[in-house]
Amino acid sequence: MSGWTAAEMPSLEGETVVVTGANSGLGFEGAETFAQKGASVVMACRSLERGREAAAEIRKSVDEAELDVRECDLADLENIAAFADGVDDAYDGVDVLCNNAGVMAIPRKETTAGFEMQLGVNHLGHFALTGHLLPELRESEGESRVVTQSSGLHEQGEMDFDDLQSERDYDKWDAYGQSKLANLLFAYELERRLDEHGIDDLLSVTCHPGYADTELQFRGPRESGSSLRMLGMQVANAVLAQSAEQGALPMLYAATADTVIGGEYVGPGGLMDMRGAPEFQQSSDASRDEDDADRLWELSEELTGITYDFAAL
Repeated sequence: MSGWTAAEMPSLEGETVVVTGANSGLGFEGAETFAQKGASVVMACRSLERGREAAAEIRKSVDEAELDVRECDLADLENIAAFADGVDDAYDGVDVLCNNAGVMAIPRKETTAGFEMQLGVNHLGHFALTGHLLPELRESEGESRVVTQSSGLHEQGEMDFDDLQSERDYDKWDAYGQSKLANLLFAYELERRLDEHGIDDLLSVTCHPGYADTELQFRGPRESGSSLRMLGMQVANAVLAQSAEQGALPMLYAATADTVIGGEYVGPGGLMDMRGAPEFQQSSDASRDEDDADRLWELSEELTGITYDFAAL
């Protein structure tokens, strides 16, 4: 895949792609590129207003873009269920689900269900969404994919099952690392369970963007009111980051390339895996811990109330 760019993506005419966090950053770039390739793109956004503004921006460059902006608040399990019901009513199947949205290094707060926000949005919200949409993914013609966005910072993450919601001790970066490690544990376990049930036309793939210049880096400093951190992020993004368009390439490759198999981890292959064209990479040993993955899966089902019924697919 040396030097791979979005120009090498196949036509996606007739396919339906769901992208969470599609109104900005990597999600916006992904939604725009999927639309350029002819897909019908469901833009799953927490804010309908920002989602519609993003759709209008995409239509400036993609005249006939098929865009469907729908509210999907990953911090609200009832809202996730309503979103999934709407997709089920409107579409005959989903070909690609990009679990892309996320929050990073924010002051501690909780979702409507009482989950620590970073774990709740980055992992548990996407766990619930994927479970709801699993039948739709199976109904698509041909192969379908779930692509889960992680981060290189998963390598600093540790699953603290004794304090999973960081109620006793909260560090914003530790919580972020844990949530990104959880993304990988989930994605790999999903692929294992699909394999165990003989489901070979639905792939679970994961990716990371390297260091991309997006709005994600600024939410934490903004919410904590730190002008110094805001300035630091601006400087770091200007000096070190690649563009959001480039950062979206691993997700686009994982979603569409015919060389991808289930259980792959795709990231940029340049300097310190922070920039460059996508390549297959190895995630941390912790992300491959099958006991932790199974434990997290069971806890995720218990916490979200979502049970994956593979036998019924």
